[in-house]
Amino acid sequence: MERLQKVIASAGITSRRKAEQMILDGRVKVNGEVITQLGFKVSSKDEVMVDDIKIKKEEKVYYLLNKPKKCVCTVKDEHDRTTVLDYMSDVKERIFPVGRLDYDTTGVLILTNDGEFANQMMHPRNHFPKTYRVTIDGLLSDEEAHQLRKGIELEDGLTLPASVHIEKRNYNKNRTIFMITIFEGRNREIKRMMEYFGYEVIRLNRIQYGTLTVKDLRQGEYRRLRSYEIKELLKEINKNQ
Repeated sequence: MERLQKVIASAGITSRRKAEQMILDGRVKVNGEVITQLGFKVSSKDEVMVDDIKIKKEEKVYYLLNKPKKCVCTVKDEHDRTTVLDYMSDVKERIFPVGRLDYDTTGVLILTNDGEFANQMMHPRNHFPKTYRVTIDGLLSDEEAHQLRKGIELEDGLTLPASVHIEKRNYNKNRTIFMITIFEGRNREIKRMMEYFGYEVIRLNRIQYGTLTVKDLRQGEYRRLRSYEIKELLKEINKNQ
């Protein structure tokens, strides 16, 4: 037996939170009866309908995309910009991105139809390591790198300690290339870190998410995650719970 909102979310229709609202709004029926109780449980034998349409259990799928520049991490865009799903038009399942990368940020992005998995991946308590290769307009000093390793105070609080490795300082072009690993998912976190020191981010590429990399994918290419990769991600989630 599973909670009704979990069954709806698992079918790939919407998130669990939105499924709860659908139940409260009287849009969900179980065996022909409208259910408005969030704690209601159903079995695999029960018929569940949302807006009078019977839901079907979708196969859970997990994809890895090497996100290119100039596309947004949404299913649809009101400004008619290119979305990450435009690069995955032959995928039949209704997938969505796990978290977001900015419009001009490239690299590792997971997409799935598993709402429970996505919520766990993005939960703040799990502290998934995310590694970026960053190019900034300016010369990041050793002292500033040390501050990033300790944590700096942004408008939404102190950042968790980051791992920082300076790859190259180009004194002629006044640029620095460095690797940084962060363990939280704040909005525009790395760009705001650099703004804290007065630097502008020129390039931002997420090269690793947990154990995942996109070394085998060109920008705009994707592949299904392998079973052992999914198990490793779930193992990391369970370790932090």
